[in-house]
Amino acid sequence: MMMDAADQTELMESRYVRRNDPKTDTLIFPLHPAWWSRPYEYEWARQFARPSDVVLDAACGISHPFKFWLAEQCQEVHACDWDDRILSEEAIRLDIISDFGEEAAREFPEFYLTKLHRAQANLAQLPYQASTFDRVFCISVLEHLDTGTMLRAFREFARVMKPDGRLIATFDVPEMRPDLLETIMAVTGLTIDGKLSVEEPEDAIWSDMYGTPIRCFRAVIRKS
Repeated sequence: MMMDAADQTELMESRYVRRNDPKTDTLIFPLHPAWWSRPYEYEWARQFARPSDVVLDAACGISHPFKFWLAEQCQEVHACDWDDRILSEEAIRLDIISDFGEEAAREFPEFYLTKLHRAQANLAQLPYQASTFDRVFCISVLEHLDTGTMLRAFREFARVMKPDGRLIATFDVPEMRPDLLETIMAVTGLTIDGKLSVEEPEDAIWSDMYGTPIRCFRAVIRKS
């Protein structure tokens, strides 16, 4: 179904994730209960995947299902992570058992692994040629990077994206501050695509499972 202009504008807005945003509790597997923001992040991010796209799931995790879902949807799918288990089908299956149970691993189609182009990689030094990807997805990763690594990662995203490509990113606040996004973009060859709203709404989703309240922010980014 085609989106109308209002829906497309809403989808493109970079902002805090809100409680009434669409979410999914299952993506390949029923999502892990501790992944408090992933039902919203995955539902939003997957709206940007198109059948003709060449895409990258950057810092994809081992059991995390978004890369497997992309393998069904897009023409060519790459997934990278710093953890060398990403190269081992056995290790991926063991991690699926750990996070989702033995039944999920038994029913896991081989297709998801054979179609994925997997690589061990640091986000600050991606092993891909320039202008490779229509979409780069980076879900709940940036908040874990120190400032220097994060800036290098953004520059790498700019390098590997096609001229009309998009970076679809989410991150935790306050570990990463959305009010610094425009400054970060200015020094990394990127820019926010569409409206940027950095004010925290009352209905922003949040969690205190790590001891202090954290919120989730989403951003649509393109080359400058």
